[in-house]
Amino acid sequence: MRHFWTIASKEIRSYFNSPIAYVLIAVFLIINGYLFFSIVSFASRQSVQLLRFQGAAPQINLNELVFRPTFHNMSVVLLLIMPILTMRLFSEEKKTKTAELLLTSPLTISEIVLGKYLGALIIYLSMLGLTFYMPLLLSIYSQLNWGTLLSGYLGLFLLGSVFIAIGLFASSLTENQIIAALASFGLLLLIWLLGWAAATVEGTGMGEVLSYLSILDHFDGLLRGLVETRTVVYYLSLVALGLFLTHRVVESQRWK
Repeated sequence: MRHFWTIASKEIRSYFNSPIAYVLIAVFLIINGYLFFSIVSFASRQSVQLLRFQGAAPQINLNELVFRPTFHNMSVVLLLIMPILTMRLFSEEKKTKTAELLLTSPLTISEIVLGKYLGALIIYLSMLGLTFYMPLLLSIYSQLNWGTLLSGYLGLFLLGSVFIAIGLFASSLTENQIIAALASFGLLLLIWLLGWAAATVEGTGMGEVLSYLSILDHFDGLLRGLVETRTVVYYLSLVALGLFLTHRVVESQRWK
């Protein structure tokens, strides 16, 4: 466990010793902040129009009107920036020739893989935590359904966990960080598009299979407050698959 945390803390320091973490966090917050402001402005205009027609304050579900599209927007932004967050995890080690030292150290491959995964996950959690000003800000002026809101944040956490695991796997395949980022984006986009593929064969057995494999269908359920065991198992299975594939790749490189 000590070695596991040593790798994670090393990754966190390396992120903040370079501009990567600062730039990604800033881009993530600025883009999502702008989109959140746009959605709130639209909701405000709608409430004013309803007030004029009804003559009384309208009952507006902010979770549905504001936070559901906000969280969907966050997921799209994550699809674009998570490959950048994960591209250096193994690729940089190979490029700087420190991978050999790491692989010949007393550390187990599981400690190396899990440590790097945890380091990137902590960076992501810090990004996600900084967005919590959004519900806190709106809670001053209106009532929120915190259960549904926290379910949405759980969905973002699980979604990001999967993205990091797949990005870690892509980074283990090459020493070129650009190739690692592109490979990660391609794999994530493939999983992303399964939901669209399911819609084309809806009502068939294949459609049901693709619908279950669609990362967006599960995510949308969490945004509606539906925390189901099969959804959590689905995300954790994808994380485990990504870490397993990474372990196999690193293990094969250790004995070259």
